[in-house]
Amino acid sequence: MRKLDFLVLFCLVILPGALRADTIVEQIVARVNNQIITSSEFQRSEEELKKEAQQQDPVNADKIVSGREKDVLRDLIDQQLLLQRGKDLGITADTELIKKLDQMRKDMNLDSMEDLEKAAQAQGVSFEEFKQNMRNQIITQQVISKEVGSRLVIDKQEEQKFYDEHKSELDQPEQVRLSEILISTEKKPTGTQDENQLLQAAQTKANSVLDEIQKGAKFEDIAKKDSEGPSAAQGGDLGYFKRGTLAKELEDKTFAMKPGDVSEVIQTKQGFIILKVTEHTQAGVPPLGQIEPRIQDALYMQKLQPALREYLTKLREDAFIDIKPGYVDTGASPNETRPIETAAKDDKAKPLKKKKKLGVF
Repeated sequence: MRKLDFLVLFCLVILPGALRADTIVEQIVARVNNQIITSSEFQRSEEELKKEAQQQDPVNADKIVSGREKDVLRDLIDQQLLLQRGKDLGITADTELIKKLDQMRKDMNLDSMEDLEKAAQAQGVSFEEFKQNMRNQIITQQVISKEVGSRLVIDKQEEQKFYDEHKSELDQPEQVRLSEILISTEKKPTGTQDENQLLQAAQTKANSVLDEIQKGAKFEDIAKKDSEGPSAAQGGDLGYFKRGTLAKELEDKTFAMKPGDVSEVIQTKQGFIILKVTEHTQAGVPPLGQIEPRIQDALYMQKLQPALREYLTKLREDAFIDIKPGYVDTGASPNETRPIETAAKDDKAKPLKKKKKLGVF
């Protein structure tokens, strides 16, 4: 018996009978060089697409899904090609992953990475899969930036043309972007202070916080540490407010402030707040120089998509990709290497053992 025939027989007949009860049999949807895409990965991507569409636009979610589901396999193959290219380039994302996880831990006010893992598990999320997905995202972003984004050129003429053609979209009302530190005056469930004591304690703390900021402490850091408002994890960022959307007292104060200014302690129904104006934009179309970074970002994204598609097409042409009948890669190139027809093409499933718990990194 030839070696190839024996391997096929082993995979299709002998091996399934020898599998343990904890072995999961996975349908193979596609092979990308030495990696596979399984039916469960494909189905999971479809479910994620549906959830994303529902969050994006619940009314038109079905329409969004029908328009994008044909590209699910394409996107999975794209990711595999980019990850493999990242490996060729020596990109591991180890340092960036640690930084992102640590920042997430800080934003959630958790003491350790173990606490972050417990928080993920409490939400029904596998921490190992979460980390791997984050690692994959970092690697693909770095490959795209290095191999595609770094080669894009945006000149002044393009910026001016975009500015002239989109002036109506660039017209904006006067608005301020605010950050907040809130010291709440709501009674704590186990508190014993009366209302006056609570007010006095909150005001004292707010004054102390303001004093720290005036002495040079970063507003964002203090907000994350001391604010009791819902925006604390974001460094107090509340977003943008147009004229007429704030209480008159707050509008009069904040619209008279310049970017970087911090208010005095202000008493509200929720407690004592300190506000910082991070941006103050005037009504009308801002001059080109003022919004040049925004225009550059818009032009970058315009150029990135076709350039990335061209790059991925080239990766496909240099790769070995085998798609199971019934599935379509909408990003396929006519110049791709086609698989050689062999008896092995009829194998329908790959046995995968249950994943073992890994270390933190």
